[in-house]
Amino acid sequence: MKIVAGNSNRPLADAICQALKVTLTKSVVKRFADMEVFVEVQENVRGEDVYVLQSTSFPANDNLMELLILVDALKRSMARRITAVMPYFGYARQDRRPGPRTPISAKLVANLIERAGVDRVMTVDLHAGQIQGFFDIPTDNLLAAPVMVRDIQERYGTDKLLVVSPDVGGVVRARALAKRINVPIAICDKRRERAGESEVMNVIGDVKGKRCILIDDIVDSGGTLVNAANALLKEGALEVNAYVTHGVLSGGAVAKISNSNLKTFVITDSIQPTEVVKSAGNIRVLSMAPLLAEAIARTAREESVSSLFY
Repeated sequence: MKIVAGNSNRPLADAICQALKVTLTKSVVKRFADMEVFVEVQENVRGEDVYVLQSTSFPANDNLMELLILVDALKRSMARRITAVMPYFGYARQDRRPGPRTPISAKLVANLIERAGVDRVMTVDLHAGQIQGFFDIPTDNLLAAPVMVRDIQERYGTDKLLVVSPDVGGVVRARALAKRINVPIAICDKRRERAGESEVMNVIGDVKGKRCILIDDIVDSGGTLVNAANALLKEGALEVNAYVTHGVLSGGAVAKISNSNLKTFVITDSIQPTEVVKSAGNIRVLSMAPLLAEAIARTAREESVSSLFY
């Protein structure tokens, strides 16, 4: 088994290799003067089971091209099987046509990955589960829930705990987490006036005297969770904490969250946290390395991956 990494999240790749007790395969991923991507795998991979670690986070297009070119290099070097391990699958929010003359970019990205020569895809908490069907190759959608549940139980227990979905679309995710820790759920009814902005209208469920856990898969601007926290506290919640798988946190999101009523804001390292994120007082980062390492090991041994989560 060989593990190759692009430039999107080297610390996570190193942590996964450490958990698996393997050495990261030597490779060069750099840019020419005109920013073309150049890749060279500096070890023999002929006949090997190769795992390429690369999140297609910001800059999404550069990281996607790195992944595609790495896969092409491995394919031409006669790797036996190539698995794209994408902790964060970029373009996942474009999974349908919201209006006329718009693309389904998630499907296009799936086509690109498949045509490049990937034999299997492994990702974490897809924004829309149906994206698995965009691929005609095996696709594992891993869940961050076990990592979050362990952290929640260690820090909060279950006394007066309530899981809250920040919008109606996230109810299934909230219910699944609540079932794991055996606590009730509530829902924030959200109205989005324009892209990147949202306004919480009301709270469905009794949150008075509860310690609320907001759960979401992706946070970009942070507006939805900040507004949801304000609404929950207004309804009598004791405190509000948030758990999010993918912390995109673009623009002034970190400052908005730091100055908000969220007691803690927890993300995973599916996207490499910036120095601004690391220095924020109320933001913590959970490592996905142990979970991803176990999923990779099970895939290599041809064992069940779903039994990690169900």
